[in-house]
Amino acid sequence: MKEVIHLLHTNDLHSHFENWPKIRRFVTEKMSRYEKKKEDYLLVDLGDFMDRYHPLTDATNGLANVEIMNQLPYDYVTIGNNEGITNSKFQLNRLYDDGNFQVVLSNLLDKETMAIPSWAKPYQITQTKQGTKIAVIGLTAPIELSYHSFGWEVLDSVTALNEWLPEIKKEADVIVLLSHLGLPDDKFLAKTYPEIDVIVESHTHHLFSEGKVCNDVLLSAAGRFGLYVGEVELIIENHHVVSKKSTVYETASFKEKTIDMIEITNYQMKGENLLKDQTLGYLPETLTKKHTLMDLTLEAMKDYGGKEVSLLNTGIILTDLKEGVVTKKDLHECLPHPMNLIKVKLKGRDVKRLVFEIERSRDFLFKFEIVGMKFRGKYFGQMCYDGLTYCKKTQEVKWLNQEILDEKVYELITVDHLSFLPFFPTIEIAGEIEILSSDFLRTILGDYIKQKFSEKIEV
Repeated sequence: MKEVIHLLHTNDLHSHFENWPKIRRFVTEKMSRYEKKKEDYLLVDLGDFMDRYHPLTDATNGLANVEIMNQLPYDYVTIGNNEGITNSKFQLNRLYDDGNFQVVLSNLLDKETMAIPSWAKPYQITQTKQGTKIAVIGLTAPIELSYHSFGWEVLDSVTALNEWLPEIKKEADVIVLLSHLGLPDDKFLAKTYPEIDVIVESHTHHLFSEGKVCNDVLLSAAGRFGLYVGEVELIIENHHVVSKKSTVYETASFKEKTIDMIEITNYQMKGENLLKDQTLGYLPETLTKKHTLMDLTLEAMKDYGGKEVSLLNTGIILTDLKEGVVTKKDLHECLPHPMNLIKVKLKGRDVKRLVFEIERSRDFLFKFEIVGMKFRGKYFGQMCYDGLTYCKKTQEVKWLNQEILDEKVYELITVDHLSFLPFFPTIEIAGEIEILSSDFLRTILGDYIKQKFSEKIEV
């Protein structure tokens, strides 16, 4: 007997709540139609539903995002890098306590137990009205540097699938992969594992208006920021897939209501008020983003990392910090990026090469637009040094005004964002990189301000 199964999917919302009310109505109406036609459906999310650029997400460590997800009857979700590595282990272990859905995640292990965390399952099997068994398995981007430092062991996708697919194939008629890996990895998995029927993909924000078929595996992708909602339709006969197609629906075409703006504004205001209530210090004068605030930030980075040199680009600092009381709201507006500090160990000759890479790219990068990789600003800006000097005329690099010895080992502090960019390959190729903690740059600067200026807070 023929049956129709619908798979509605969202991904990479990144706390863009401006599209959420319309998405909620659209999905609710869709599910109502499926129920009237007695057709089976699932609702899934592919991760990065949260993004700490939004004040409500940051103020609640993503718990508000889970509350918002609960407004729809999601069946299964997997996590993205924004859930996984912009939360500490403590925060991630509590993120889904009140979620009304099942998290599926097969490639993340707790380093202490080497087991999948209690809040997730590697896969889940659901059964349709006619008895067809659908397995849903989840994978997230294996960003080892961050996960390992935060107390997790992250597996590559092949290792995870080789462990779980043999078991799944014995139990399920249909296999659906919720992937937060990105398109290149998803294409590889489609070629390697033809037994997967559908890969719902995300992370690289691709949009497939009609899906892509690779090795008879359907890839479905719905862009980013809630600009689209995706749907996969499966036709099943005798518990086997005989047809599969994918489509997307543009949220700009959905009906908008006046009350939507009230809801969206309330999310923003609630987050801002929560952050504004937390004061950090009292600045005796305004700190400008290009000069005095940059100096203080570089100083705070050195203090936190216990090293003599720090590097940071001006594009990361988005606003001045005004004279007077400084709150977490001020710092969130100034540094909305979920960036962590890293310690980079380099030999002297590599320190010089890194500086040459920076100087060679300086003019090019000044107005270079950056998207993603933890960056929530617009332009890269100018690189600033604290403890390093470079003479353009002689091309001489000095460490604390001293000659740099080629074979001596040096350690500097910067942000992990710079290790993701292709402009300074010396960091990744020659450097030993260590993430210092799960604290963000803005948290570190805020603590430094509290340490230096807390006694001047006005009541």
